[in-house]
Amino acid sequence: MNYSFEYIDIILLAMIAGFIFLRLRGILGKRSGFEGKGPKQFQEIVKELNLEKNVTQENDFNETAQKDFLKGAKIAYETIITDFSDNDNKITSSKPLLSNKIYDQFNSALQERNKNGHYAEITFIGINSAKIKEHKRINKVLQVTVDFVAEIITCIRDKEKNIVSGDPEKIKKIYDTWVFSRDINSRNPNWQLVDTLT
Repeated sequence: MNYSFEYIDIILLAMIAGFIFLRLRGILGKRSGFEGKGPKQFQEIVKELNLEKNVTQENDFNETAQKDFLKGAKIAYETIITDFSDNDNKITSSKPLLSNKIYDQFNSALQERNKNGHYAEITFIGINSAKIKEHKRINKVLQVTVDFVAEIITCIRDKEKNIVSGDPEKIKKIYDTWVFSRDINSRNPNWQLVDTLT
């Protein structure tokens, strides 16, 4: 009988440990350049960002609309950075979020990296802040400029795994200014990255 109770105790402890692990993973999470795909909730959140019904004039981009936009912009930022860090020959999961111009630029950079025999090791730590710098309407097109401050661990290696740039042990703070755009007449609710400013 004692052995039965010991086995039951072990099973219960294993179940509790598994539950705690899943809760921590759900709360903390981790995205790295090797995962390849955007978070599952990404498409669902982006579909909710159909601001056509909320933003018909520049003045209608109120505080609530801005908060909703930034929620999606943060996910888009992480998805695009992670997709770019994958060691594929081209951008895949974030393609719908990129204008043709940005898509071509990112793909050219990936192809150049692969041509040189380099590969990336990039771990996305998180976004420290995302602030709307400017928003405007040009005819039927809405444009929103966002300043991002994020933290990543980045390292580029060659075929022999020698470090070309970056540091696999150091968290780096990066500052990006991205311009998102959307045609309010379009049925597509997605905003697209149309420019990256330095």
